[in-house]
Amino acid sequence: MVSSSSPSQSPTRDREACSRNDDFDPNRYVESSGLRIALASGLKIVACFVVMAITTAIWTGVMLLLLPWPYERIKQGNLYGHITGRILLWILGNPIKITGAEHANAKAIYICNHASPLDIFLVMWLTPLGTVGIAKKEIIWYPLFGQLYVLANHLRIDRSNPNAAIRSINEVAKSVTKKDLSLIIFPEGTRSASGRLLPFKKGVVHIALQTKRPIVPIVITGTHRAWHKDSLKIRPAPLTVKFLPPIETQEWLPEKADSYLEMLRCLYVDNLPECQRPLN
Repeated sequence: MVSSSSPSQSPTRDREACSRNDDFDPNRYVESSGLRIALASGLKIVACFVVMAITTAIWTGVMLLLLPWPYERIKQGNLYGHITGRILLWILGNPIKITGAEHANAKAIYICNHASPLDIFLVMWLTPLGTVGIAKKEIIWYPLFGQLYVLANHLRIDRSNPNAAIRSINEVAKSVTKKDLSLIIFPEGTRSASGRLLPFKKGVVHIALQTKRPIVPIVITGTHRAWHKDSLKIRPAPLTVKFLPPIETQEWLPEKADSYLEMLRCLYVDNLPECQRPLN
């Protein structure tokens, strides 16, 4: 059941709003519970953990062998993501519909809404070779995955204070341009607990202004129903991934940064189902 941040809108109405959207077929998914569902979910999570531990260990060894070749480590990190992400999604078994995949091969800044760990599996699988992620610097302390993230030459930012964050964003932009990379970023800056779109941070616009890379929005729906925040229960909800056409940023001006940010967020509001749109 989808949680709602509005006391005037019930979870039942939220669920019905999702079911009415074309991306969700209520005949394919009905919210259910019980011991069998809980056991199946537990087995899937254990299987995902085992697979991720094995692939992470293998690619950590590969990365260590490739220490003198930074770009090769980036490509191997992407290959790890493609293989691991696809296997994890296969284990979980959620139906997935992907549209606009022809937009997934450009050198670009890929942005994505974020409401579930499943979003990370999807972007690991679907983003092209030569793409780096951006995460908080503390990710290095995440067991195995954090160390592989750093070995794969993905980027980290310091969010301890505004000045440090600005310096980190500038360094990210320089790295993307110098190494001719694509970037994947969650512009909300954190995961939405309810699945509803959160405000966007300005970092994505500042990176676009400095790199002049096109922006490719990735709109993901259904993951908040499939894997709720702070839950270990996986539900077989259908997922959709929609790549929108690239947005050129060559002519963008710094003084219009706020309007560009609002334009990007409005694209998501227009393409998300009612139950994932912000309430204000």
